Amino acid sequence: MSSRTHRESGQAAPLYITAVAGLLFLALIFFAFGEADVKRNGAQSAADAAALAAAQESRDALREALLGNLLDGSYLQDIFSGDFLGTYNGCGQAQKFAARNDAGNVQCSMKSDRWGFRVEVESNKGMSAGLVPGVEGKRATATAVAVVEPRCAFRPDEEADDPPLDPGEADDEEKPSPGKLVCDDMKDWVIDPEHLDLMPDMADLFTVRLAQD
Repeated sequence: MSSRTHRESGQAAPLYITAVAGLLFLALIFFAFGEADVKRNGAQSAADAAALAAAQESRDALREALLGNLLDGSYLQDIFSGDFLGTYNGCGQAQKFAARNDAGNVQCSMKSDRWGFRVEVESNKGMSAGLVPGVEGKRATATAVAVVEPRCAFRPDEEADDPPLDPGEADDEEKPSPGKLVCDDMKDWVIDPEHLDLMPDMADLFTVRLAQD
């Protein structure tokens, strides 16, 4: 083999090593970005689940109060107007659902402008060690908002008599229906004072969905 061939071979070796090293570094970068994306998606899923759980808990907790006030037209107007802010804090459920989805450090609060919850979580596991300098141990965070909205509107019975000033006067009289609930996905429900236990499920009366902050 000629000396020229030896020189060319010697010059190519460092270039080859540099190229391989560069490709390996790029592969590590892509792997790190991929891992970060997976953790980000996982944190977002945990935040979504936690916010939805808090909103559903708050919605379902209203059932007893709603049952007790089904004959109160003013109460029903307030509840189904879309301006009701909710009275029960469901953030306890947010903690549970975040933990089920491998996230913690949960920050949960009720919204002040609508019936809903804002939840922020952090992934329990950080980025892998030794991949890209500066990212080791970093944890993904995510935020989600879930709101409760009425599926129905209350329509008062305009022919119903005003309630008596003295509740004792109505003991022997048939209680009038205050009206009906007109809903999106089910038949209108006329409120029957004798069968209040037939009130539809809370999931039929109120929807829970993710929303923008």
